[in-house]
Amino acid sequence: MTAWNAGWRFPLYLRIWLAVIVTVGLLTIAVGYLWRVNTEQTPMREVIIRDQNDEVIGQSMVRPTRVPGQGVEFDVQMKDGRVVTVQLPPRPRPPGERPGGRPWLPRGPQGFLWLLGMVGLAVAIGSYPIVRRLTVRLEDLRRGVERWGEGDLSVRVPERGNDEVAFLAQRFNQAAERVDTLVQSHRSLLANASHELRSPLARIRMGLELMDPEPSERSRAEITRNIAELDQLVDEILLASRLDARASDIGTFESVDLTGLAAEEAARTGADLEVAEGEGTVVVQGVAKLLRRALRNLLENARRYSNGPVQITVRRLGSQAEVRVCDRGPGVPEAERERIFEPFYRLRGASEREGSVGLGLALVRSIATRHHGEVHCEENPGGGACFVLTLACDRM
Repeated sequence: MTAWNAGWRFPLYLRIWLAVIVTVGLLTIAVGYLWRVNTEQTPMREVIIRDQNDEVIGQSMVRPTRVPGQGVEFDVQMKDGRVVTVQLPPRPRPPGERPGGRPWLPRGPQGFLWLLGMVGLAVAIGSYPIVRRLTVRLEDLRRGVERWGEGDLSVRVPERGNDEVAFLAQRFNQAAERVDTLVQSHRSLLANASHELRSPLARIRMGLELMDPEPSERSRAEITRNIAELDQLVDEILLASRLDARASDIGTFESVDLTGLAAEEAARTGADLEVAEGEGTVVVQGVAKLLRRALRNLLENARRYSNGPVQITVRRLGSQAEVRVCDRGPGVPEAERERIFEPFYRLRGASEREGSVGLGLALVRSIATRHHGEVHCEENPGGGACFVLTLACDRM
Protein backbone atom coordinates (compact mmCIF):
# COMPACT_ATOMS: atom_id res chain seq x y z
CA MET A 1 0.00 0.00 0.00
CA THR A 2 1.48 3.34 -1.02
CA ALA A 3 1.66 6.43 1.15
CA TRP A 4 -1.04 7.99 -1.06
CA ASN A 5 -3.53 5.24 -0.19
CA ALA A 6 -2.40 4.68 3.37
CA GLY A 7 -4.52 7.36 5.03
CA TRP A 8 -7.17 10.01 4.58
CA ARG A 9 -6.17 12.77 2.19
CA PHE A 10 -7.35 16.36 1.80
CA PRO A 11 -7.65 16.97 -1.95
CA LEU A 12 -6.00 20.05 -3.35
CA TYR A 13 -9.18 21.25 -5.07
CA LEU A 14 -11.01 21.25 -1.74
CA ARG A 15 -8.24 23.26 -0.10
CA ILE A 16 -8.36 25.88 -2.86
CA TRP A 17 -12.16 25.92 -2.81
CA LEU A 18 -12.32 26.38 0.95
CA ALA A 19 -9.69 29.11 0.78
CA VAL A 20 -11.82 30.97 -1.78
CA ILE A 21 -14.99 30.46 0.30
CA VAL A 22 -13.31 31.75 3.46
CA THR A 23 -11.84 34.75 1.63
CA VAL A 24 -15.18 35.65 0.07
CA GLY A 25 -16.87 35.23 3.45
CA LEU A 26 -14.40 37.54 5.16
CA LEU A 27 -14.74 40.16 2.45
CA THR A 28 -18.55 39.94 2.63
CA ILE A 29 -18.56 40.44 6.39
CA ALA A 30 -16.12 43.32 6.14
CA VAL A 31 -18.01 45.06 3.34
CA GLY A 32 -21.31 44.60 5.16
CA TYR A 33 -19.87 46.02 8.34
CA LEU A 34 -18.36 49.00 6.54
CA TRP A 35 -21.57 49.63 4.68
CA ARG A 36 -23.53 49.62 7.88
CA VAL A 37 -21.07 51.93 9.61
CA ASN A 38 -21.04 54.41 6.74
CA THR A 39 -24.71 54.32 5.85
CA GLU A 40 -26.22 53.82 9.28
CA GLN A 41 -28.74 56.58 10.09
CA THR A 42 -30.17 57.63 13.43
CA PRO A 43 -33.83 56.60 13.68
CA MET A 44 -36.55 59.30 13.59
CA ARG A 45 -37.42 60.79 16.98
CA GLU A 46 -40.05 63.21 18.18
CA VAL A 47 -38.64 66.46 19.63
CA ILE A 48 -40.82 68.81 21.71
CA ILE A 49 -39.73 72.32 22.73
CA ARG A 50 -41.53 74.06 25.64
CA ASP A 51 -41.26 77.56 27.01
CA GLN A 52 -40.95 78.61 30.64
CA ASN A 53 -44.68 78.15 31.12
CA ASP A 54 -44.40 74.57 29.98
CA GLU A 55 -46.32 75.31 26.82
CA VAL A 56 -45.34 73.57 23.62
CA ILE A 57 -43.93 76.13 21.21
CA GLY A 58 -42.42 73.66 18.72
CA GLN A 59 -42.78 69.98 17.89
CA SER A 60 -41.28 67.85 15.04
CA MET A 61 -40.21 64.35 14.03
CA VAL A 62 -36.47 64.75 13.41
CA ARG A 63 -33.45 62.63 12.48
CA PRO A 64 -30.38 63.83 14.40
CA THR A 65 -27.31 64.42 12.27
CA ARG A 66 -23.81 63.95 13.65
CA VAL A 67 -21.47 66.79 12.65
CA PRO A 68 -17.76 65.95 13.01
CA GLY A 69 -16.29 67.97 15.86
CA GLN A 70 -19.59 69.74 16.69
CA GLY A 71 -21.78 66.99 18.08
CA VAL A 72 -25.37 66.34 17.01
CA GLU A 73 -27.83 68.83 15.52
CA PHE A 74 -31.40 68.76 14.18
CA ASP A 75 -34.10 71.15 13.00
CA VAL A 76 -37.42 71.70 14.84
CA GLN A 77 -40.55 73.30 13.29
CA MET A 78 -41.98 75.96 15.60
CA LYS A 79 -45.72 76.79 15.86
CA ASP A 80 -45.18 80.23 14.41
CA GLY A 81 -43.65 78.71 11.28
CA ARG A 82 -40.05 79.27 12.14
CA VAL A 83 -37.45 76.50 11.94
CA VAL A 84 -35.03 76.33 14.84
CA THR A 85 -31.76 74.40 14.68
CA VAL A 86 -30.90 72.63 17.89
CA GLN A 87 -27.26 71.61 18.46
CA LEU A 88 -25.97 69.27 21.15
CA PRO A 89 -22.18 69.67 21.49
CA PRO A 90 -20.09 66.53 22.17
CA ARG A 91 -19.52 65.52 25.75
CA PRO A 92 -16.24 66.93 27.00
CA ARG A 93 -13.66 64.24 27.82
CA PRO A 94 -11.88 64.30 31.17
CA PRO A 95 -8.09 64.74 30.97
CA GLY A 96 -6.32 61.45 29.99
CA GLU A 97 -9.44 59.73 28.68
CA ARG A 98 -9.07 58.12 25.26
CA PRO A 99 -11.56 59.16 22.58
CA GLY A 100 -14.64 56.96 22.53
CA GLY A 101 -16.22 55.15 19.62
CA ARG A 102 -13.91 53.84 16.87
CA PRO A 103 -11.02 56.35 16.66
CA TRP A 104 -9.09 53.97 14.39
CA LEU A 105 -11.86 54.06 11.80
CA PRO A 106 -12.36 57.29 9.88
CA ARG A 107 -15.93 57.86 8.87
CA GLY A 108 -17.25 58.30 5.36
CA PRO A 109 -15.90 56.90 2.09
CA GLN A 110 -12.32 57.23 3.31
CA GLY A 111 -13.01 54.91 6.22
CA PHE A 112 -14.62 52.38 3.90
CA LEU A 113 -11.58 52.28 1.60
CA TRP A 114 -9.18 52.22 4.53
CA LEU A 115 -10.81 49.24 6.22
CA LEU A 116 -11.22 47.41 2.90
CA GLY A 117 -7.49 47.83 2.35
CA MET A 118 -6.82 46.36 5.80
CA VAL A 119 -8.99 43.32 4.97
CA GLY A 120 -7.16 42.83 1.68
CA LEU A 121 -3.80 43.02 3.44
CA ALA A 122 -4.92 40.48 6.04
CA VAL A 123 -6.09 38.09 3.30
CA ALA A 124 -2.80 38.50 1.43
CA ILE A 125 -0.72 37.85 4.54
CA GLY A 126 -2.84 34.89 5.64
CA SER A 127 -2.91 33.17 2.26
CA TYR A 128 0.78 33.62 1.44
CA PRO A 129 2.15 30.73 3.60
CA ILE A 130 -0.39 28.28 2.11
CA VAL A 131 0.23 29.34 -1.46
CA ARG A 132 3.99 29.44 -0.96
CA ARG A 133 4.07 25.96 0.58
CA LEU A 134 2.19 24.61 -2.42
CA THR A 135 4.29 26.41 -5.02
CA VAL A 136 7.56 25.35 -3.37
CA ARG A 137 6.62 21.71 -3.86
CA LEU A 138 5.60 22.39 -7.46
CA GLU A 139 8.95 24.10 -8.05
CA ASP A 140 10.79 21.09 -6.60
CA LEU A 141 8.82 18.84 -8.92
CA ARG A 142 9.57 21.07 -11.91
CA ARG A 143 13.30 21.12 -11.16
CA GLY A 144 13.32 17.34 -10.74
CA VAL A 145 11.56 16.80 -14.07
CA GLU A 146 13.96 19.19 -15.79
CA ARG A 147 17.02 17.41 -14.40
CA TRP A 148 15.54 14.03 -15.28
CA GLY A 149 14.80 15.24 -18.80
CA GLU A 150 18.42 16.41 -19.13
CA GLY A 151 19.61 12.85 -18.56
CA ASP A 152 20.09 12.55 -14.79
CA LEU A 153 17.99 9.42 -14.30
CA SER A 154 18.99 9.14 -10.64
CA VAL A 155 17.11 12.31 -9.64
CA ARG A 156 14.14 11.94 -7.29
CA VAL A 157 11.80 14.58 -5.90
CA PRO A 158 10.74 14.90 -2.25
CA GLU A 159 7.31 13.47 -1.39
CA ARG A 160 5.89 15.97 1.07
CA GLY A 161 2.23 16.36 1.97
CA ASN A 162 -0.76 14.17 1.27
CA ASP A 163 -2.50 15.74 -1.73
CA GLU A 164 -2.36 15.61 -5.52
CA VAL A 165 1.09 17.24 -5.62
CA ALA A 166 2.51 14.57 -3.29
CA PHE A 167 0.77 11.88 -5.36
CA LEU A 168 2.29 13.30 -8.55
CA ALA A 169 5.76 13.38 -6.95
CA GLN A 170 5.33 9.77 -5.81
CA ARG A 171 4.28 8.62 -9.28
CA PHE A 172 7.18 10.51 -10.86
CA ASN A 173 9.64 8.79 -8.52
CA GLN A 174 8.16 5.40 -9.33
CA ALA A 175 8.34 6.05 -13.07
CA ALA A 176 11.90 7.39 -12.79
CA GLU A 177 12.93 4.33 -10.79
CA ARG A 178 11.40 2.04 -13.38
CA VAL A 179 13.10 3.84 -16.29
CA ASP A 180 16.43 3.89 -14.46
CA THR A 181 16.17 0.16 -13.77
CA LEU A 182 15.32 -0.59 -17.40
CA VAL A 183 18.19 1.54 -18.70
CA GLN A 184 20.68 -0.07 -16.33
CA SER A 185 19.34 -3.51 -17.23
CA HIS A 186 19.70 -2.85 -20.95
CA ARG A 187 23.18 -1.43 -20.50
CA SER A 188 24.21 -4.52 -18.59
CA LEU A 189 22.47 -6.75 -21.12
CA LEU A 190 24.23 -5.20 -24.09
CA ALA A 191 27.62 -5.13 -22.37
CA ASN A 192 27.39 -8.78 -21.39
CA ALA A 193 25.94 -9.78 -24.75
CA SER A 194 28.91 -8.29 -26.59
CA HIS A 195 31.23 -10.30 -24.37
CA GLU A 196 29.25 -13.52 -24.71
CA LEU A 197 29.05 -13.26 -28.49
CA ARG A 198 32.83 -13.10 -28.82
CA SER A 199 33.42 -16.59 -27.42
CA PRO A 200 31.39 -18.68 -29.90
CA LEU A 201 32.54 -16.44 -32.74
CA ALA A 202 36.18 -16.99 -31.79
CA ARG A 203 35.64 -20.76 -31.64
CA ILE A 204 33.96 -20.75 -35.05
CA ARG A 205 36.85 -18.71 -36.48
CA MET A 206 39.42 -21.08 -35.05
CA GLY A 207 37.48 -24.10 -36.31
CA LEU A 208 37.40 -22.66 -39.79
CA GLU A 209 41.15 -22.00 -39.73
CA LEU A 210 41.92 -25.54 -38.62
CA MET A 211 39.43 -27.15 -40.93
CA ASP A 212 40.87 -29.66 -43.39
CA PRO A 213 39.83 -29.58 -47.03
CA GLU A 214 37.24 -32.11 -45.98
CA PRO A 215 35.98 -31.10 -42.53
CA SER A 216 35.98 -33.87 -40.03
CA GLU A 217 32.81 -34.93 -38.30
CA ARG A 218 34.16 -33.54 -35.06
CA SER A 219 34.85 -30.09 -36.58
CA ARG A 220 31.45 -30.02 -38.21
CA ALA A 221 29.76 -30.89 -34.91
CA GLU A 222 31.73 -28.19 -33.06
CA ILE A 223 30.80 -25.50 -35.59
CA THR A 224 27.18 -26.61 -35.53
CA ARG A 225 27.14 -26.43 -31.74
CA ASN A 226 28.62 -22.92 -31.71
CA ILE A 227 26.18 -21.70 -34.34
CA ALA A 228 23.30 -23.13 -32.28
CA GLU A 229 24.67 -21.37 -29.19
CA LEU A 230 24.82 -18.06 -31.07
CA ASP A 231 21.28 -18.55 -32.31
CA GLN A 232 20.07 -19.28 -28.77
CA LEU A 233 21.87 -16.22 -27.39
CA VAL A 234 20.35 -13.89 -29.98
CA ASP A 235 16.91 -15.39 -29.41
CA GLU A 236 17.13 -14.95 -25.64
CA ILE A 237 18.39 -11.38 -25.95
CA LEU A 238 15.47 -10.50 -28.21
CA LEU A 239 13.00 -12.14 -25.83
CA ALA A 240 14.51 -10.32 -22.84
CA SER A 241 14.11 -7.01 -24.67
CA ARG A 242 10.48 -7.77 -25.49
CA LEU A 243 9.71 -8.65 -21.88
CA ASP A 244 11.06 -5.26 -20.80
CA ALA A 245 8.82 -3.49 -23.31
CA ARG A 246 5.08 -2.83 -23.12
CA ALA A 247 2.69 -5.54 -21.97
CA SER A 248 0.99 -5.57 -25.39
CA ASP A 249 4.25 -6.72 -26.99
CA ILE A 250 4.39 -10.11 -25.27
CA GLY A 251 1.18 -11.69 -26.59
CA THR A 252 -2.43 -12.27 -25.63
CA PHE A 253 -3.34 -13.62 -22.21
CA GLU A 254 -5.60 -16.67 -22.30
CA SER A 255 -6.36 -19.82 -20.32
CA VAL A 256 -3.33 -22.12 -20.49
CA ASP A 257 -3.21 -25.79 -19.48
CA LEU A 258 -0.10 -25.69 -17.31
CA THR A 259 -0.19 -29.43 -16.68
CA GLY A 260 -0.24 -30.14 -20.41
CA LEU A 261 2.69 -27.78 -21.06
CA ALA A 262 4.69 -29.45 -18.29
CA ALA A 263 3.95 -32.91 -19.72
CA GLU A 264 5.12 -31.90 -23.22
CA GLU A 265 8.33 -30.29 -21.98
CA ALA A 266 9.07 -33.18 -19.60
CA ALA A 267 8.76 -35.63 -22.49
CA ARG A 268 11.08 -33.50 -24.63
CA THR A 269 13.84 -33.30 -21.99
CA GLY A 270 13.35 -36.75 -20.44
CA ALA A 271 12.20 -35.42 -17.06
CA ASP A 272 9.77 -37.17 -14.73
CA LEU A 273 6.38 -35.48 -14.39
CA GLU A 274 4.56 -35.79 -11.08
CA VAL A 275 0.92 -34.77 -10.72
CA ALA A 276 -0.83 -35.18 -7.38
CA GLU A 277 -3.59 -37.77 -7.36
CA GLY A 278 -6.96 -36.16 -7.98
CA GLU A 279 -5.27 -32.86 -8.86
CA GLY A 280 -6.69 -32.70 -12.36
CA THR A 281 -5.66 -30.05 -14.83
CA VAL A 282 -4.07 -26.87 -13.50
CA VAL A 283 -5.09 -23.88 -15.62
CA VAL A 284 -3.57 -20.40 -15.43
CA GLN A 285 -4.04 -17.12 -17.29
CA GLY A 286 -1.02 -16.28 -19.41
CA VAL A 287 0.79 -16.35 -22.73
CA ALA A 288 1.28 -20.00 -23.68
CA LYS A 289 4.55 -19.57 -25.59
CA LEU A 290 6.13 -17.63 -22.70
CA LEU A 291 5.04 -20.14 -20.07
CA ARG A 292 6.35 -22.95 -22.27
CA ARG A 293 9.66 -21.09 -22.54
CA ALA A 294 9.86 -20.69 -18.76
CA LEU A 295 9.28 -24.43 -18.16
CA ARG A 296 11.75 -25.36 -20.90
CA ASN A 297 14.46 -23.11 -19.44
CA LEU A 298 13.99 -24.58 -15.97
CA LEU A 299 14.13 -28.16 -17.27
CA GLU A 300 17.15 -27.53 -19.50
CA ASN A 301 18.95 -25.79 -16.65
CA ALA A 302 18.28 -28.78 -14.37
CA ARG A 303 19.37 -31.27 -17.05
CA ARG A 304 22.52 -29.26 -17.79
CA TYR A 305 23.85 -29.38 -14.23
CA SER A 306 22.57 -32.78 -13.15
CA ASN A 307 23.52 -36.29 -14.20
CA GLY A 308 20.66 -37.79 -12.21
CA PRO A 309 16.90 -37.70 -12.65
CA VAL A 310 15.03 -34.41 -13.08
CA GLN A 311 11.54 -34.17 -11.66
CA ILE A 312 8.84 -31.60 -12.44
CA THR A 313 5.77 -31.27 -10.23
CA VAL A 314 2.62 -29.28 -11.01
CA ARG A 315 0.02 -28.67 -8.31
CA ARG A 316 -2.57 -26.19 -7.15
CA LEU A 317 -2.11 -24.41 -3.81
CA GLY A 318 -5.28 -22.50 -3.07
CA SER A 319 -5.56 -19.72 -5.64
CA GLN A 320 -2.04 -20.32 -6.97
CA ALA A 321 -0.38 -22.83 -9.26
CA GLU A 322 3.07 -24.11 -8.31
CA VAL A 323 5.63 -25.73 -10.60
CA ARG A 324 8.67 -27.34 -8.97
CA VAL A 325 11.67 -28.48 -11.04
CA CYS A 326 14.11 -30.46 -8.90
CA ASP A 327 17.44 -32.07 -9.79
CA ARG A 328 20.19 -34.05 -8.10
CA GLY A 329 23.06 -31.83 -9.19
CA PRO A 330 25.61 -29.97 -7.06
CA GLY A 331 22.93 -27.50 -5.93
CA VAL A 332 23.15 -23.74 -5.59
CA PRO A 333 24.90 -22.10 -2.61
CA GLU A 334 22.47 -20.12 -0.49
CA ALA A 335 24.40 -16.88 -1.03
CA GLU A 336 23.94 -17.17 -4.81
CA ARG A 337 20.32 -18.32 -5.01
CA GLU A 338 19.20 -14.80 -5.85
CA ARG A 339 22.08 -13.81 -8.11
CA ILE A 340 21.56 -16.71 -10.50
CA PHE A 341 18.48 -14.89 -11.80
CA GLU A 342 20.61 -11.95 -12.96
CA PRO A 343 21.37 -11.77 -16.72
CA PHE A 344 24.62 -13.52 -17.74
CA TYR A 345 25.44 -14.62 -14.21
CA ARG A 346 26.95 -18.10 -13.89
CA LEU A 347 27.81 -20.08 -10.82
CA ARG A 348 31.47 -20.31 -9.95
CA GLY A 349 32.96 -23.29 -11.72
CA ALA A 350 30.41 -23.29 -14.55
CA SER A 351 31.99 -22.92 -17.97
CA GLU A 352 30.80 -22.24 -21.49
CA ARG A 353 31.02 -25.93 -22.35
CA GLU A 354 27.86 -26.40 -20.29
CA GLY A 355 26.03 -24.69 -23.15
CA SER A 356 24.55 -21.89 -21.03
CA VAL A 357 24.83 -18.19 -21.79
CA GLY A 358 23.44 -17.07 -18.43
CA LEU A 359 20.11 -15.71 -19.64
CA GLY A 360 17.81 -18.69 -19.10
CA LEU A 361 16.93 -18.10 -15.45
CA ALA A 362 16.74 -14.32 -15.94
CA LEU A 363 14.13 -14.94 -18.64
CA VAL A 364 12.19 -17.23 -16.30
CA ARG A 365 12.00 -14.46 -13.70
CA SER A 366 10.94 -11.88 -16.30
CA ILE A 367 8.20 -14.20 -17.57
CA ALA A 368 7.02 -14.89 -14.02
CA THR A 369 6.91 -11.16 -13.24
CA ARG A 370 4.88 -10.45 -16.38
CA HIS A 371 2.39 -13.07 -15.21
CA HIS A 372 2.20 -11.54 -11.70
CA GLY A 373 4.08 -14.54 -10.30
CA GLU A 374 7.51 -15.24 -8.89
CA VAL A 375 10.31 -17.78 -9.02
CA HIS A 376 12.97 -18.72 -6.51
CA CYS A 377 15.55 -21.40 -5.82
CA GLU A 378 15.70 -23.59 -2.75
CA GLU A 379 17.58 -26.65 -1.58
CA ASN A 380 16.40 -30.08 -2.69
CA PRO A 381 16.25 -32.47 0.27
CA GLY A 382 18.81 -35.19 -0.39
CA GLY A 383 20.99 -32.99 -2.62
CA GLY A 384 20.50 -30.76 -5.61
CA ALA A 385 18.33 -27.73 -6.24
CA CYS A 386 14.64 -27.01 -6.67
CA PHE A 387 13.33 -24.11 -8.72
CA VAL A 388 9.81 -23.08 -7.69
CA LEU A 389 7.62 -21.12 -10.13
CA THR A 390 4.39 -19.69 -8.69
CA LEU A 391 1.54 -18.32 -10.83
CA ALA A 392 -2.05 -17.28 -10.24
CA CYS A 393 -4.59 -20.01 -11.07
CA ASP A 394 -7.37 -19.37 -13.54
CA ARG A 395 -10.84 -19.15 -11.99
CA MET A 396 -12.75 -22.14 -13.26
